[in-house]
Amino acid sequence: MRYVILALAILLSPVVCTQAQAQTRVSIGISDHGVSLGFFMSTYPTFERIPGYPVYYDPRIDQNYFFYDGLYWVYVDDDWYWSTWYNGPWYLVSPAYVPLFILRIPVRYYRRPPPYFRGWHPNAPPRWGEHWGPAWERQRSGWDRWNSRSVPGPAPLPTYQRRYTGSRYPQQLEQQRSIESRNYRYQPRETVSRQVLEQRRRSEPSRNRSQQNDQRQQELRSRQQQDVQRQQELRNRQQQDVQRQQEQRNRQQQDVQRQQEQRNRQQQDVQRQQEQRNRQQQDVQRQQVQRNRQQQDVQRQQEQRNRQQQDVQRQQEQRNRQQQSVQQQQQQRARPPQQGAQPAPKARGKDNSGGKGRSDKDKGRKGDGQDGAGHP
Repeated sequence: MRYVILALAILLSPVVCTQAQAQTRVSIGISDHGVSLGFFMSTYPTFERIPGYPVYYDPRIDQNYFFYDGLYWVYVDDDWYWSTWYNGPWYLVSPAYVPLFILRIPVRYYRRPPPYFRGWHPNAPPRWGEHWGPAWERQRSGWDRWNSRSVPGPAPLPTYQRRYTGSRYPQQLEQQRSIESRNYRYQPRETVSRQVLEQRRRSEPSRNRSQQNDQRQQELRSRQQQDVQRQQELRNRQQQDVQRQQEQRNRQQQDVQRQQEQRNRQQQDVQRQQEQRNRQQQDVQRQQVQRNRQQQDVQRQQEQRNRQQQDVQRQQEQRNRQQQSVQQQQQQRARPPQQGAQPAPKARGKDNSGGKGRSDKDKGRKGDGQDGAGHP
């Protein structure tokens, strides 16, 4: 598809043509749409003139980059592109309409030659006829023959573009055209170069209108997007307000829960204290009960001792009564029967056995715990 434009140009135009036919060929063979070629020129190129040619090249960059007849030219991926500014945008040109002195640049000045350049003489132009075929060779017959003594002088370099680098580089075509019209008055000699510029000037009004329409549509889309963004921001703020209110309610609920938990803990502490007091009271009661039991045990023991003492007293009284009864019985037995007058008592004195006047019975009764009168 790359050479469809070239084939259409060859079929629609004869080899020798008028200026109007040349304009038709240019309009067919030159693209109106600028492209980016994948490389970027951060500063203005450092050009050197190719000896014997009205062409400049930059030996310091790794591109097939040239300046000729007021235009910049690059050869990338088997295609030629032109631009009025050193960093583009670039416009495609069919091989049938590449300027002659661009085609005649020696092989050695291509800083990035394609693989099929290998083996070609470095001081001779590339063999474009072998590469682009017989049809192109017939259309551009004699391209590689010229009088080296009648070579035109080179076009002046647009050095004013050195001031426009980085962020200052003009991106819009209108801006580039405005700066160019104020700083560069050179008029190209080659028909193709003139037609390139003329076609660009003709396409600029429609392009401007199209760009203005695009800008208006873009502004409208931008405003719509801004409205959508504002609405979205409003919804986001509302959602944030709702979230903040929800968070506030959640915090309040958490505070209420914490207060409730604190009250519950306080109640639990009160309950534990009450339980502790109850346990203490129960312990006091148990101790009191234990003391009461102990007192009761002491009382029972005392009563038991009292009963024992009473039993001992009763036993003692019983023994006393028994002794009294025994004594009474002995006294009764010691009394003589009362049949007559009692004999007169003997005079006191020593008996024959050497006693002191007591009889043996008196001694015995006295020994039994009774006095001489018979009383205990």
